[in-house]
Amino acid sequence: MHNSDDADPAPGSGSMSWSEGKLARETDALAHSFQEQLEGQQILQRILVVEDDPTLATLEAEILTAHGYSVVTVNSGELAIATLRRSIPDLVVLDLELTGDINGWDVLLMLRTSSAIPVLLTTSSTGEVRKYIHSRGETRLTLDHLPKPYPMQTFLKRVKRLLSTATG
Repeated sequence: MHNSDDADPAPGSGSMSWSEGKLARETDALAHSFQEQLEGQQILQRILVVEDDPTLATLEAEILTAHGYSVVTVNSGELAIATLRRSIPDLVVLDLELTGDINGWDVLLMLRTSSAIPVLLTTSSTGEVRKYIHSRGETRLTLDHLPKPYPMQTFLKRVKRLLSTATG
């Protein structure tokens, strides 16, 4: 895991490091995007897509947007956690195999400390996911797994099912 002391500015300097400032600006923009979507006339269900593969993230976002969902994408665990701390969406689509210091498991564990919103896990490893679901008492109503690669039609069906159980 990332050592927070590594990127901190000198004590008493009162300024952020370049990476902290960049992360703060990006998360502010994402939170503002969620807020703008809430203020619109039609309240859309909000989905956070956490995926480090830009092609897959774009494809998922385009499909979800075309089906009437409000979508924000982030490409790292750090951005996912920062976004979730500012605004909780209706659903999180979470790649467990994120690159970087914070992986998808870290994001899920942080999210579960404060929320039971539905999460759709995407990963190529199924064994770990099954163990987690059983050990934590999660059900398919709040946590589901979609093994990679997957057809977009199946992806959309899982999203719709998770959102319908959360609101119904």
